[in-house]
Amino acid sequence: MRLNADFSQRAISTESAAEWIRSPESGVERRMLDRIGDEVARATSIVRYLPGSSFPRHSHEKGEEFLVLEGVFSDELGAYPAGTYVRNPPGSAHNPFSTDGCRILVKLRQFNADDLTPVVIDTRDGQSWQMDEASGGDVRTLYSFGDEQVSMLRFKSGQDISINVDYGGLEWLLLSGSLRFDSSDYSAESWFRFPAGDSFKMHAIEDCRIWQKIGHLPSD
Repeated sequence: MRLNADFSQRAISTESAAEWIRSPESGVERRMLDRIGDEVARATSIVRYLPGSSFPRHSHEKGEEFLVLEGVFSDELGAYPAGTYVRNPPGSAHNPFSTDGCRILVKLRQFNADDLTPVVIDTRDGQSWQMDEASGGDVRTLYSFGDEQVSMLRFKSGQDISINVDYGGLEWLLLSGSLRFDSSDYSAESWFRFPAGDSFKMHAIEDCRIWQKIGHLPSD
């Protein structure tokens, strides 16, 4: 399978147009955002666990990162409520499940082989926000390694946003609020990917909170 696999092109996915695809495990469904491969794939997805569902224990040869969007995601290492950002480095393994159901943004097989730091961060603790000169909003850096940086952004209602995309591209998931882009309005869980060298303008219709990842897209 190849979905939004040309990283030199823009890609957008909205919740309203989402197609939920059943995984091999009952009660676990995926909204695919980009993908190269079949069941073992370089993939970005929103994954929905129904109450009581689980996935068998498995390893992450090339790493996994996820952000809990709603509910509580769990594994044998702990429970991760909405707003938790987790990085499981290459070689890690776990047995994921959700007692009451959840949704998570997941990126698989996209780690630098030397990036071996496990990370668990509560992104909703209200700390470490700074003015972001590049976007004009507020930024909270979650993690960086080499050219890759993961952060949270927030913009005020009515704010105009202008972005020049540097090397390695840019990826956004709108977590709350709404944005206007190219005469279309986008609500929460809209996903955007912009290639290196691109530029774009958006308008915050409401206060917005965004998960951002930059510097990570392959060049070919």
